[in-house]
Amino acid sequence: MSRSDRVLRNPGGADLLRLGVFGLRTRPTRVVLSALGIAIGIAAMIAVVGISTSSKAALDRVLDGLGTNLLTVSQVSSIVELPPISESAVAAADRQELVRSTAGVGEVPGARVYRNPFIPEAQTKGIGTMASWGDVPNVLGGGMASGRWLSPDPDAPDQIVLGSQAAENLGIDEVRAGSQLWFGGRWVQVVGILDPLPLAEDLDNQVFVPRGTAEALGFDGHPTAVYSRVDPEHVADARETLAAAVSPGAPQDVDVTRPSDALAAKQATDDSFTGLLLGIGGVALLVGGIGVANTMVITVLERRAEVGVRRALGARRRSIRDQFLVESLLLSFLGGVAGVVVGVGVTVAFALGQSWPVAVPPWAVFGGLGATVVIGGVSGLYPAARAARIPPTTALAAA
Repeated sequence: MSRSDRVLRNPGGADLLRLGVFGLRTRPTRVVLSALGIAIGIAAMIAVVGISTSSKAALDRVLDGLGTNLLTVSQVSSIVELPPISESAVAAADRQELVRSTAGVGEVPGARVYRNPFIPEAQTKGIGTMASWGDVPNVLGGGMASGRWLSPDPDAPDQIVLGSQAAENLGIDEVRAGSQLWFGGRWVQVVGILDPLPLAEDLDNQVFVPRGTAEALGFDGHPTAVYSRVDPEHVADARETLAAAVSPGAPQDVDVTRPSDALAAKQATDDSFTGLLLGIGGVALLVGGIGVANTMVITVLERRAEVGVRRALGARRRSIRDQFLVESLLLSFLGGVAGVVVGVGVTVAFALGQSWPVAVPPWAVFGGLGATVVIGGVSGLYPAARAARIPPTTALAAA
C-alpha cells in the first residue's frame, strides 16, 4: 500500500496532525475568532487565580513581617456604660510572663490639631488625638516614614507624631524644622510621621502626643487600647492572662483580639470573590466551547464535497471522524495557549504594579490547558461524527 493510500484509508497520528493543521490554515479568520473565545475564558480564569494567589502571597509576606503574635486589649462594646480600662493597664500587661513588649494609646476627647489658628474648629478632617504609652509603632510592627517617635523624657518640649493618613490630610509629607501645627491653643513641633499601620488601621488618622501634654488638655489617663507582643507559641494562653491582668475584677469587660485575624478574614472574603470571578471565567469558557462547536459544524457543511471525495476513494468513517476531531482539538488548544499567555501576562503586570510577589500556580496553567483539550474534544465530537456519517453519493451530489 502506497503512502497516499495509507494516509487516505488509515492515517496515523502525524498524518492526522498535518491534516488538522491544513484544515485550520484554510480558514484563518474563523479560526482566530473561535480560538479567541477559548482564549478569553482561559485568560480570565488564570488571571483571577494568579492575582488571587499573588495577593495571598503578599498578605503572607506582610504577616511574616508584622507577626501574628500581636494582641489588642480594648473595652467590649456594650449597651450599658462600663468602667474604663485601668490607668495601670499597660504596666500590668507588660508584667505578664508571656508578654514581650507592650504599648498603649488613649483617646483625648476634644483635642484637635490644625494647620494654623485660622481654620474653623469644625474642620477637623476626622483627625483624632491619642495619648501614648511606650513605643507604639515598634509594638505594632510599623515604622517611621519621617522623623522619630515621641521622646520618653517627661521634660521634653511639646511634640506631635502624625499617623500616615493624618499627615496626608494635613499636607505634611516630611518632618522639617518648621513643621509645626496648631494644637491646644499653641504651636507644637511635629517630630515624626508614621508609616501606615496594617495591624491598627484606625490609628492612621490620629496624632500622638505624650501623656503629659494630653493631661494638660483634660485627658483622664485611661488607655483605650493596649497592644502586646506575646510569645508566638502561647498566643491562646496569653489572651486569657491579658484579660485578667488588664481588668482583674471583670475580665469579661475587655476584649482581647488578634489583628492579624482580621487580615486573614479579609483574605477569606477576597477568596469568595475570587470564586465568583472563576465562575464568570467558566461561563466564558463554555461560550468559547460553543463557538468552537459552531465553527466545526459549519466547517463540516462547507466541506461535504471534500468528505465525499475521500469517502469515494476509500477513506474510512473513523479516519474522517478523527480528522475533524483533531481539528477541533487543535483549535481549542491554540486558544488555550493564547489564554495562558495572556492570563500569566495580566497576572505579572498587575502583581508588579501592586508590588506583590508574582505567583501563578502551576496547576492553574496545566489545568487551563487540560480544560481546553476537554472542551475541544467535547465540542468536536458531534461535528466529527456528523462528518463521518455523510454518504459518499450525497456529498458528491452536493459538490
